[in-house]
Amino acid sequence: MSTRPEKRIGADAVWDKAEKVLENVLKKKKMKYKINKGDGAFYGPKIDFHVKDSLGRTWQLATIQLDFAMPERFDLKYTTEKNTLERPVMLHRVIYGALERFIGILLEHTNGNLPLWLSPIQARVLSFTDRNVKAAEKFLQKLKEAGIRADSDFNSTTVNDKVRTAELSKIPIMITIGDKEEEKGTIAVRARGEKLKFNVAPDNFIKELEEKIEKRE
Repeated sequence: MSTRPEKRIGADAVWDKAEKVLENVLKKKKMKYKINKGDGAFYGPKIDFHVKDSLGRTWQLATIQLDFAMPERFDLKYTTEKNTLERPVMLHRVIYGALERFIGILLEHTNGNLPLWLSPIQARVLSFTDRNVKAAEKFLQKLKEAGIRADSDFNSTTVNDKVRTAELSKIPIMITIGDKEEEKGTIAVRARGEKLKFNVAPDNFIKELEEKIEKRE
């Protein structure tokens, strides 16, 4: 909780009231907090929320500021249900800060390994050889029709190279289709942090993937 700075607007009595209100809210919510003396905005005290990332670094994210001064300066009024004019209290609220900065913090926290539901590319389809490209393209189309953000790697390189490239790109799910998969009508699936699974039924896989994304697992 950040209190009044040296350079500020508004009477001390107003600041006393605003600071007391914010501190009472923190106590009522039983939140852990500390006083950050003199770091409030020039128009009112504020509560800042700090979070730790996976490396223990602290980042300020949300903030809420209680402002009695600006409504006074702008002569703001509202009509009550009793048809009287009253002065409002202004709340300045920020949830993420700058969205770009928030995404940066999220990438730092996850080391780029975004959860499946949030990943820009959720699945990548790999062809085992050039002769498997057509079957891989068909499955890629199925994924896209299901609303899954998917792309492909049909380059004429080894599967190991394709897997390595996908891992470096932080792709959560890799699907490989080779001769055996074409013959059986199955797919091979490698999820991030898990072992390669063979003989996976394509339709069941898509359904499970949709459920995981829906539930934000």
